Amino acid sequence: MENDGGSEGDGVVEGDGVFVVGTDTGVGKTVVAGGLSRALRRRGVDVDVCKPVESGGRGDAEFLAEAVGSSTEDVCPWFLEHPLAPEVAAEVEDVDLRYDEVLDEVSSRVDASEFKVVEGAGGLRVPLADDREIADLVADVELPALVVARPSLGTLNHTALTVEALRRRDVEVAGVVLSGYPDAPDLAEDTNPDVIRGMNDVEVRCLPRLEEVSVEFAADAVEGCGAVDLLR
Repeated sequence: MENDGGSEGDGVVEGDGVFVVGTDTGVGKTVVAGGLSRALRRRGVDVDVCKPVESGGRGDAEFLAEAVGSSTEDVCPWFLEHPLAPEVAAEVEDVDLRYDEVLDEVSSRVDASEFKVVEGAGGLRVPLADDREIADLVADVELPALVVARPSLGTLNHTALTVEALRRRDVEVAGVVLSGYPDAPDLAEDTNPDVIRGMNDVEVRCLPRLEEVSVEFAADAVEGCGAVDLLR
């Protein structure tokens, strides 16, 4: 599957930022968000990155912090120990996680940056706080969403439901990135990009599977597949 790739240094992005969301957990949101952040820095954009809540470790925040030369605490204001949905983890750990505080924190960070990359947690319907979900935060922050999905069998349904959920909340969908696209795709992986494009009337980019996951390789891959150009 060919991509309409961009080249390093080709222009800058418009708008205040992008919210990187996933069709599920473990689909590659952090690789895309970190790669985008570093790629935009290379283009001279004053980009910052935020992951509002991380549960079950600090690996995502560490990767994102490296992408913009920041600290994990600057990237992520709330860390939870258990690998659960944020609202569930907060209840288990007796942490007072409030939706309005999360929204205010993310909104203030967006306002303070030329361009902000925000990464969600899991999929859109993941409980966040106060009976609100990640989808509510995406809508309330009012940034376009970039959907990260798997390239394999089953992604048509998951991607379509995610795009539909965003548009029902009047969220602009900047595009879909199929993360971990193989060098030798099977029949489903080969046909999925065009089907997703046709089903959802959305631009699709195929981010190749990284042999080594690093910020620099992620940025190279994001540039090479043209994902940065979805933000224009």
